[in-house]
Amino acid sequence: MRRIGRYEILGLLGRGGMSLVYKVRLPVIDKIMALKRFHPHPILLGLLGAEELKRRFVNEAVIMAQLRHPNLLAVWDYDQADGLPFFVTEYYCNNLGTLIGESAEVEQPTRRLAPDRVVHYGRQVLNGVARLHRAGIIHRDLKPFNFLITEEDTIKIGDFGLSLLRGETLPAPDNLKVGSPYYAAPEQEQDPDRVDVRADLYSVGVTLHRLATGTLPQDAGKLPSRFPPELDPRWEGFLRQGTAPDKKDRFASAKEMLLEMEALPQPGGTDLCQGADLPPETPPAVPCTSLRRRPVKVRPAEARDLFDLDELWRPRGYPPARLKERGDGSVLAATQGLIWEQAGSEYPLTWPEAGDYIRDLNRDRFAGRSDWRLPTVAELLSLITGTPRILSYCLAPPFDLEKKCLWSADRRSFTAAWFVSIDLGFVFWQDFTCHYFVRAVCTA
Repeated sequence: MRRIGRYEILGLLGRGGMSLVYKVRLPVIDKIMALKRFHPHPILLGLLGAEELKRRFVNEAVIMAQLRHPNLLAVWDYDQADGLPFFVTEYYCNNLGTLIGESAEVEQPTRRLAPDRVVHYGRQVLNGVARLHRAGIIHRDLKPFNFLITEEDTIKIGDFGLSLLRGETLPAPDNLKVGSPYYAAPEQEQDPDRVDVRADLYSVGVTLHRLATGTLPQDAGKLPSRFPPELDPRWEGFLRQGTAPDKKDRFASAKEMLLEMEALPQPGGTDLCQGADLPPETPPAVPCTSLRRRPVKVRPAEARDLFDLDELWRPRGYPPARLKERGDGSVLAATQGLIWEQAGSEYPLTWPEAGDYIRDLNRDRFAGRSDWRLPTVAELLSLITGTPRILSYCLAPPFDLEKKCLWSADRRSFTAAWFVSIDLGFVFWQDFTCHYFVRAVCTA
């Protein structure tokens, strides 16, 4: 097995202008982490030179290691291997980009969140950004994929490779772009070394606009027609100010932006899953055929057709569910001929731990049964009732609405499996080391 220093490489997570990011394991204690190794792109190497790029790489590690905040990613180690520096950080499977379904085609619509969920994530982002700005640091590359999400639904801001210290002037050619298209402020594209905190707030504004509307705000002329009708009009004013092209028209600080956001109406939450009106766009209920019960291994290229999903990986229709509590901790789904564990696992588990959890249920003959198993994606989707008017999908009662992501028995590969996000109503995959809840099923 390949190693970098003492760390075992489990896979490549991503590439940046200055580095490669790996998923790694620390031997003996089996701790999973992310390792960022200096590996500059040839074009960037020709523009800035190896020494300047290495200085920036080390500077990123120093910035991250010195700041301690619940919404900033922590650095755990720094070293060199084969003459190349690397540093090790916390690792989390999920991020806001994956949550909303943003792809390489950034202009395409994404899944949007209920207002209360937008505020939940926006509050954490702005608190983390405020800490950066208090330390004199401008991130310059805030975007959904750089907002990691822990198993406790906490945001961790990462990727400080483009950060700028107060008063710092970096040597760079005039044509070097800093930041990500659509998320970088207009003034950052023109002169990245002279930006202030309002450049970061613009990027946060674009992110919040994307979470709330599923679209980007750049085409201001079409914004009113693309603004979701269920959002209070005050949201539109807030998002317009947050993404104003002229920095003088934006919020002056992260704290000011946070106070304005928290004053907005925040409909959403589990109470909407009890008899909420469904909008016309809601996929119709479909007659229940025999749900697939045999697990499969399916690649992403074929998964949407097999699982019958739309372009945002959401089900095209919903089998009608008739559920009845059995009084022994299980629920009968009569239409599908299934019996479900009502509570599910107490904690999120890795996929191998999910198998152990199922074996324990069978060993203990939970609810008098010994044939519990992990459900397939098709079976899990039968628990979703549809999209209520405030954009949260609902888990059919009487299940625990707080257990939002559930492992399926279907595998993506020999190291990854598919899961279902109940509250956002989509299907996706993650590797076996990620943590999701388990809800067992058996045949009635």
